[in-house]
Amino acid sequence: MFRTIRSLSALRPRSSRTGSWPGRPRPRSVPSWRPRWPTSSVRRRLADRHTAVARPGHDGLVPALLWFRRDLRLRDLPSLLSAASDDDEVLACFVLDPRLEASPARRRMQFLCDSLRQLRDSLDGRLLVTRGQPEEQIPLIANAIGASSVHVSEDFAPFGRRRDERVRAALGGLPLVATGSPYLVAPGRVTKGDGTPYKVFTPFMRAWRDTGWRAPARSGAGTVRWLDPQQLCTVATPTEIPDPGVHLDLPAGEQAALHRWREFVRDGLDRYADDRNRPDLDGTSRMSAHLKFGTIHPRTMVADLDLRHPGPRAYLRELAFRDFYAAVLYYWPESAWWNWNRDFDAIQLDTGSAATRLFEAWKAGQTGFPIVDAGMRQLRQTGFMHNRVRMITASFLVKDLHLPWQWGARWFLEQLVDGDLASNQHGWQWCAGSGTDAAPYFRVFNPRTQGEKFDPTGDYVRRWVPELAGLDDVQLREGPRPRGYPQPIVDHGAERAEALRRYQRIGAN
Repeated sequence: MFRTIRSLSALRPRSSRTGSWPGRPRPRSVPSWRPRWPTSSVRRRLADRHTAVARPGHDGLVPALLWFRRDLRLRDLPSLLSAASDDDEVLACFVLDPRLEASPARRRMQFLCDSLRQLRDSLDGRLLVTRGQPEEQIPLIANAIGASSVHVSEDFAPFGRRRDERVRAALGGLPLVATGSPYLVAPGRVTKGDGTPYKVFTPFMRAWRDTGWRAPARSGAGTVRWLDPQQLCTVATPTEIPDPGVHLDLPAGEQAALHRWREFVRDGLDRYADDRNRPDLDGTSRMSAHLKFGTIHPRTMVADLDLRHPGPRAYLRELAFRDFYAAVLYYWPESAWWNWNRDFDAIQLDTGSAATRLFEAWKAGQTGFPIVDAGMRQLRQTGFMHNRVRMITASFLVKDLHLPWQWGARWFLEQLVDGDLASNQHGWQWCAGSGTDAAPYFRVFNPRTQGEKFDPTGDYVRRWVPELAGLDDVQLREGPRPRGYPQPIVDHGAERAEALRRYQRIGAN
């Protein structure tokens, strides 16, 4: 299931029908994490920059470097405590990776930049933001200030793991210290008795709860004495935090995260178990983007959950799903873009020009199915979609339109403010039936009945599909369609039957 909690080159549909995802090489069964050693030019630059710096503080103090990534906060930050453990001075930095800036996910970039500005302000401007490849910039900065160590929160995603191996290699003997993670229980810690990873969520969650987690770390702006990058001799070329100019309806940054969470605990948590599946209600926490960028840690949130009540228990389950999908991606990194269950590589998919036209209609919210169109328009206009509607729209793409789940997953990642690789990809694979602990192949969401059940008043559809705003029956069960609203692009009953035939041919169960 999707848990509302990077971007790759475009998936281009091709004219043939194929059982495997077109255009990508088959990955090795075991990915390689071999580090890349620094080039001679990088080593020369490190030597050139390894000079004394004028910095505040007592003579003889050796500073540490704190490298922010997906942890844009000061409270409950174990890597900050780690940086402070041996040193009285810490330089905070963030590296704007050109690959990140080139991503089409502009809303996510806006949220990141807004969060960075808030972090910089919390540090009274003492945040060094520089642009470049981390494997070049981090060693340059560390050597320039004479750092004893570089501290980070551990990143478990495939891209982050490869990046950190390159940085670790480029640092040479200088330690890259990874402390903490974005999760309640870090990937790799919850395993079966024989040491193998869980493939099914329910036993994972039982073991996950038994593993437990620490109390929130007691950290903040006053934990260390921060070095002011403006008072240092040329450490690295600082850059202004960019502003992509995208409007967001969700404030970013640590203070906004704490405010939103406290508001939800006060006003929405008790009703969460009942309201979380209703897109017409404001029944979810909208904390997913904050969790994505680490402006709050889930430990801080769990500390407020009274598990004697159904609302907090339901919320904890969603956090467990987030950790589960992160663990799945950690153990099977190729599942980011390939079927986790490789039997599904043989399924017949539509990828020709007609399929492309259907895909464009789905993206634009012009399918003729009101609940699907409402969700797709909400996504395109705001960068958010309710979790229940994510499942409905995903099921429609893979089982009514017979398109590769990767097409939809890619579109979601480009649009979502909270786009998280593990949760997004494995939410899509759950709907497609190809993922771990996935929905059975014969579970095909009926858009009309889903709309009737989860948007019973029709208010969600009316908000996002103005062509239907004046109707009592927004599910269009009978009567003519209003001017400007399309006819259904497919017959759901016929396409459901076709989907079942295709799944049965590959022996899906």
